[in-house]
Amino acid sequence: MDIDEYGKFSLVMTVIEITDSEFDQKVLKSERAVLVDFCATWCGPCKMAAPILDKLAEEYKSKVELVKIDVDKNPDATQKLGVMSIPTTILFKGGAEIGRQIGFGGKQKFAELIQKA
Repeated sequence: MDIDEYGKFSLVMTVIEITDSEFDQKVLKSERAVLVDFCATWCGPCKMAAPILDKLAEEYKSKVELVKIDVDKNPDATQKLGVMSIPTTILFKGGAEIGRQIGFGGKQKFAELIQKA
C-alpha cells in the first residue's frame, strides 16, 4: 500500500522484481507486453525512476506489465540484451524487443515507450 497526496492509503501496483531464471517465462513468454527496468540499488537515476514506474504500472496495468531486474544480481539477461548503462528500460511484446529507453527520461519518456505496446 501507498499513501496518496491526501494522506490516505491507496493500492498502488508496484513494479515486480524478477531474476535471470524468471526472465524467459515472465518476459519473453508473456502473453502481455512487458516493460523491463534494468536497474541497481546504488544507481541514483534508478532511484528517481522507481516511483514513476510504480505509478505507471498502475496507470497502464491493462496495457503492459512492468518488472525490474537488478543488473548486479542478474548479469545474464543484462549481458544478453546488451544493457551497458542504467537505468535502461526495454519494452517486449510477443517475446521481441519493440522499444528501448536508455537513461532517466522522466514520466513522459516512459509513457511514450509504454504506448508502443
